[in-house]
Amino acid sequence: MAGAFRVEKDSMGEVQVPADALFGAQTQRAVDNFPISGQRMPRPLLRALGMVKRVAAEVNRDLGLLESDVAGAIVAASSEVESGQHDAHFPIDVFQTGSGTSTNMNANEVIASLATIKLGRLQKKPPQKVHPNDHVNMGQSSNDSIPTALHVSAALETHEKLVPALLHLKATIDAKAAKVGAIVKTGRTHLMDAMPLRLGQQMSGWAHQIQLALERIGATLPRLHELAQGGTAVGTGVNAHAEFAARFAARLASATAIPFSKSRNFFASLAAADSIVELSGQLKATAAAVMKIANDLRWMNSGPIAGLGEIALPALQPGSSIMPGKVNPVIPEAACMVCAQVIGNDAAITVGGQSGVFELNVMLPLLARNVLESLHLLAQAARLLADRAIAGFTVNEAQIHRLVSKNPILVTALNPVIGYEMAAAIAKRAYKEGRPLIDVALEETKLTRAELEKLLDPSPMCDGGIVEGAGGG
Repeated sequence: MAGAFRVEKDSMGEVQVPADALFGAQTQRAVDNFPISGQRMPRPLLRALGMVKRVAAEVNRDLGLLESDVAGAIVAASSEVESGQHDAHFPIDVFQTGSGTSTNMNANEVIASLATIKLGRLQKKPPQKVHPNDHVNMGQSSNDSIPTALHVSAALETHEKLVPALLHLKATIDAKAAKVGAIVKTGRTHLMDAMPLRLGQQMSGWAHQIQLALERIGATLPRLHELAQGGTAVGTGVNAHAEFAARFAARLASATAIPFSKSRNFFASLAAADSIVELSGQLKATAAAVMKIANDLRWMNSGPIAGLGEIALPALQPGSSIMPGKVNPVIPEAACMVCAQVIGNDAAITVGGQSGVFELNVMLPLLARNVLESLHLLAQAARLLADRAIAGFTVNEAQIHRLVSKNPILVTALNPVIGYEMAAAIAKRAYKEGRPLIDVALEETKLTRAELEKLLDPSPMCDGGIVEGAGGG
């Protein structure tokens, strides 16, 4: 019934809890204490926390510490939390106690309630009450469970979403380059005309940026795969079985096909979040790469008359509420905003990461919120940039050829023949008089038109080296 409450008790006394809530007193206290942002803990973290509780129950059962039927009920309940069936019962704000204790107890209470119900159905008698601390939280502390859930959720999002998205982006760039790569275009440095290159060469730079991003992220993963679980309260492992940590990591690795391992030092894993800071740094570098590619696309698409107009991005929506016919590069713009957010998230993660005080980091919920958002946003943006911008753009070959033919910087190819000073003078005169470079060069040098046509052919310039076959000047 709407507005109905029940009374729950914890070590601090009685609390009114919504009658239909699966959670108990500690969750309700946190709801009351932290009415800050309205943002709840991210789904990937709740998924990982469900995994943590499920695997912990399985390990404690195998170690003979938890009765088989109680463990089975906890496993079943935790699996439901893992799959997102009870997210409505995780109402606590992201900005809460820095250890994430409130969210850990939220999970313990929800799982205990569900497990009690399941155990009652199994036993067909008044149910044995599953306790959130004694049973669901057995051998655990918020101080190791939340860092573990943070690492697990970040690893899952990286393996399942970000890496596939970046691989897709790179493959899309490579596929497009294979189709349009032979086209020679004007290179630009400082936004000014520079020596020509092939479109495929430019795009190979994009693809390699994404390849390097994948390599950087991959290099970070071994640290991310180390888990704090088993360190319990301060890293000593008090109240956890001596084999708990190793068994927990091995079972989780088997379940996820991710090589999770127990931490090499629980004191570091509880007190510091350096691996999350490292991952965030790699995400920031990835954002810088994606923003570079997105901005190149925007500039190449600019126009269609007064800009570069080298390509036309797919027309996805009207671009103006007042200018009819205007179409904007909306996907690259959205990608750039994603990258800006990821860079901002990294700044907060850096502050959060250095907020370990003695034996515990106390900004874990912030770290979870930001790194998981960055992973999600980058994965989504990478796929959109691939599918709705790069895969579908068309090349304006006539415009590209026109710009290349008027480029005075092609005179650089004459340097080995006539010298830098004379080449500069020819370029300046051609630009000032608005004349073709080859015509001015004919007047200023002893080279024939055939020699100049060979020297100033932009295609061989894309291969580097010195163009041969011309006489002296």
